[in-house]
Amino acid sequence: MRRLIPLLALLWLAACSEPATDQLFVYSARHYDSDHRLYEAFTAQTGIQVRVLQGGSDELIERMSREGIASPADILITVDAGRLWRAEQAAVLQPVSSELLEERIPLHLRHPEGLWYGFSQRLRVIFYDPAKVDPSEVSRYEDLASSELVGRVCVRSSNNIYNQSLLASLVSHFGADAATAWAAGLVANLARTPQGGDTDQVLGVASGECELALANHYYYIRLAQSQEPERRAAAQRVGIIFPNQADRGVHVNVGGAAMARHAPNRDNALQFLEFLASDEAQTLFALGNHEYPVVAGIEIELDPMLVAWGDLVLDDLNVAELGVRNPEAVRIADRVGWR
Repeated sequence: MRRLIPLLALLWLAACSEPATDQLFVYSARHYDSDHRLYEAFTAQTGIQVRVLQGGSDELIERMSREGIASPADILITVDAGRLWRAEQAAVLQPVSSELLEERIPLHLRHPEGLWYGFSQRLRVIFYDPAKVDPSEVSRYEDLASSELVGRVCVRSSNNIYNQSLLASLVSHFGADAATAWAAGLVANLARTPQGGDTDQVLGVASGECELALANHYYYIRLAQSQEPERRAAAQRVGIIFPNQADRGVHVNVGGAAMARHAPNRDNALQFLEFLASDEAQTLFALGNHEYPVVAGIEIELDPMLVAWGDLVLDDLNVAELGVRNPEAVRIADRVGWR
């Protein structure tokens, strides 16, 4: 497949050379079928045709940086505020001022200077084995560092941006020393060397390899609604804890979008960002990947499992902090041996 990349790049650049008045070029690190319905709905509403280039977040950010002023990108879409921060540091974004976005997107779910906006919420939660764990004893993230849990916890690598952002939130809330103590305690409690993705952590609990694990909420819903009976059965063997409901709330991250620094179709890009805050788009986010909307007070259809979980206390730390504190979080993980 790697030999096809130059040809694909040439085809992409040829497409980008066409007149751009009625089109929009999106670089997206999201790979969900529901996002294509977002693009189709935007085109139906505006007549603007959407072209999409998919890739990994770091790959797309590097590409935009390399392309410079010649970049055809109008919009960057990615997941996790830590990656949005990386795009900010690479200077490939431009600020957007929009009364609609500022009205509909809560302050803590967008960049303070309008460089990017969160459009869906994802929660990092704790999964547990109901036969071995009393959930009242692990009601906070801090509890995962308890000496009572030695050899009982599964977690993926600290190279993963989701874990880096969770650790960054602890740095922001409590300072580097307390976050370091927590990370060291977590490492001491691991049941196995960090490995796999979020789904693998949930499956580790289901199989009995560990009793507790960290993962984003929607991975569990995918298992519970899988077409494969054994995966649905695995989900039924696992319980879910929404941490810190008695204090700051469960850790929140975002899927977000930004206008590219050299966007050729700036007006179209602004229309697209504002569309992502619409009730229609928020519904597609909620149903497509089982994510929570960011716009409050709107009546939209949610995944039944999200409805069943009810109202939750969510951490209102500005998610931009997850990027600002990312370098310190990475250093802490290295110091305590979280591989």
